[in-house]
Amino acid sequence: MTSALSDPTLERHFKGHRETVTSVDFSCNMKQIATGSMDSCVMIWNMKPQMRAYRFDGHKDAVMSVQFSPSGHLVASASRDKTVRLWVPSMKAESMAFKAHTATVRSVNFSGDGQTLVTASDDKSIKVWAVHRQKFLFSLNQHINWVRCAKFSPDDRLIVSSSDDKTIKLWDKNSKECIHSFYEHAGYANQVDFHPSGTCIAAASTDNSVKVWDIRSHKMLQHYQVHSGAVNSLSFHPAGNFLITASSDSTVKILDLVEGKLLYTLHGHQGPVTCVAFSRTGEYFASGGSDEQVMVWKSNFDCAECGEGIRPQHKTMSRVKTPSTSSMAHPNFNSQPSALQSQASELSEHLNGQDSHTAAHARSSSRSGSHGRTTHSHTYRHPSSTSSSTQQTQSKPSPQHPQRVQAQSQAPDSEVPAALASTLEHIIGQLDILTRTVSILEHRLTLTEDKLKECLENQMEIGLQLQRREEA
Repeated sequence: MTSALSDPTLERHFKGHRETVTSVDFSCNMKQIATGSMDSCVMIWNMKPQMRAYRFDGHKDAVMSVQFSPSGHLVASASRDKTVRLWVPSMKAESMAFKAHTATVRSVNFSGDGQTLVTASDDKSIKVWAVHRQKFLFSLNQHINWVRCAKFSPDDRLIVSSSDDKTIKLWDKNSKECIHSFYEHAGYANQVDFHPSGTCIAAASTDNSVKVWDIRSHKMLQHYQVHSGAVNSLSFHPAGNFLITASSDSTVKILDLVEGKLLYTLHGHQGPVTCVAFSRTGEYFASGGSDEQVMVWKSNFDCAECGEGIRPQHKTMSRVKTPSTSSMAHPNFNSQPSALQSQASELSEHLNGQDSHTAAHARSSSRSGSHGRTTHSHTYRHPSSTSSSTQQTQSKPSPQHPQRVQAQSQAPDSEVPAALASTLEHIIGQLDILTRTVSILEHRLTLTEDKLKECLENQMEIGLQLQRREEA
C-alpha cells in the first residue's frame, strides 16, 4: 500500500505568533488556517500567498485551543482566561465571549452539525453549550483532575475526554452517563480523538506513546512507541488509514494504521511540536510548535490507496517497543466482526510469506514559503531491526528550511539476525547524534550569517551617511 505514496512536501511556512503555537485547524474550504498561541492571540492565515493574515486580540491570557465550525463561518477559541470566544474569521475580527469555566479552558470542539460546543477545563469539568446565544446545556463531572481534551464522535452521540487523572472517558451525550473509562498507567493523554468511522479512539500520551482503542470491545488495538518525547497532539486522516502525531521530541510522525507501522518522520520545528491537524480532505496537514512557527505540508497520499480498509495485523501484546509497528492484532475499522477471522489468517499468511527486505532510496523536495527558495532532502527506506527497535536513517537537517522527511519500512522480525540488528541500532544511534550536532552547527552558522548581514548593512548605512555629509 505505502509504495504508491509520494513523500509529504512543505508548502507554506507561517510566522507571526510571539510565543508557542498551541492549536491549529483548517477551514472546510481550505482557504484559511486558524491557530492559537500562548501569546493570547488567535491568528487566521490565508492559504493564498498574496492575502494577509488576521490577528485577533481579545483573550486576556494564553489561547489553548481553536477550531473552525463545520461551515467555516465561525472560529471558537478556548483560553486560560476561563472564557470561550466565537470569532467571525474576517478582517473585522468580530467576536462574542462568554465565561465557560472557573479555570483554564483547555479544549473546544464543535459538534458535526455545528449547533453545539463541548469544552474541557482545569476545573475538572466538561461542559456542552448551544452555539447560538452561548447557552449552557449540561456538564459532565466524573474526572478528578484537569481535563485536557473533549471531543464529539462523528455522529455526535458520544463524547471522549482525557484528564490528568490518567483516565480517558467515553460519555453518552443523551444520557450524560460515563459509559466506559480507559486507564493510562504510565502517563496521561494530552489529546484524544475519534477515528472517522466512530468505532475507535486514539490518544496522544505523556509516556511518549500513541494508543488506539476499540470503543465497542474496549480493547487496545494498536500501541505505537515511536516518539522519544511526550506526544502532544494527533489527527486522523479523513479516510481513516493514517494518523499524524506531534511530539516534544521535535518531530511529526505519520503512522500507517493499515500496515500498523511508522511511515514518515518529519523534522523542521526547533523544539517541541505542540499541535498538528489534517485538513478536511486530508490533502494537507499543518503543525505548530514552541518555535512560534506554523508549517503547512501537502500529504501527497494517493486517494485510491486511502480507500482501502484497515486490515488486522498479528502482533503480540507483551511489552512491544518496536517503533514502527503496532502492538497487537486489530480488526478492520470498517468491517463486520464475522469477517475478522478470514482477514486475520489472510494477513498472517502474507506476513509469514514475506522473504525480502530491501532499502529503497527516494528523493523528495519541499518548498519553504517564508524564504521563497526551493531545497531538496533525501528520503531513506531501510530494513528494520528485530522486535527491540526499528531505527531511522536521517538526512542532513536544515534549521532554516524545515523539510526533512524520513520514510520508514518494516521487515519481518526473523529476517535480521540479532547481532546485525544491534550493530545497526548502534550505527543509527551515532548517526542521530551526528545529525543533531550538524543541526546545532547549522543553526549557529545561520545566526552568524544574520549578524554578519546586519554588520554589513550598518556599515553601508554609515558609508552613505558619510557620503551625504561630504556632498553637503
